[in-house]
Amino acid sequence: MPTFTYMTRCDGCGECVDICPSDIMHIDSVYRRSYNIEPNFCWECYSCVKACPQHAIDVRGYADFAPLGHSVRVRREESNGTISWKIRYRDGREKEFTFPIRTTPWGSIKPPSEYETPDANALGTPLLAHEPAALEVNALPALPQGESGNSNRNEG
Repeated sequence: MPTFTYMTRCDGCGECVDICPSDIMHIDSVYRRSYNIEPNFCWECYSCVKACPQHAIDVRGYADFAPLGHSVRVRREESNGTISWKIRYRDGREKEFTFPIRTTPWGSIKPPSEYETPDANALGTPLLAHEPAALEVNALPALPQGESGNSNRNEG
């Protein structure tokens, strides 16, 4: 469901450009409005839709999700701490969903320089840097030694 911009709502603030992970949201130099330069490369992460303060960015739904003639609206409501979705089908039915915003507050993630340097022996383990401490758990779940998880293997 690639994104598109309603030009009459967009004020060219650039919030969508700043947040787009695939760098496909741009500001038109003549009209000062955002647009998706390559819809086929859209990751469909909805970051730009959620970040737009003017609610100027929308998505085109796939036929299996919202059939032809539909509309999908996504609205970030920071005052309520929610993301709301509204789907209007061509027969007039509407579905609405509301979810809590679960994003990490801006600036609350420690930069890598604030973590201690991992031990060189850690390269030989399946753990990521600073696991399990960064996840705030004592240990990660693991299979008991000797179990590979593949019980259908033919040997011999």
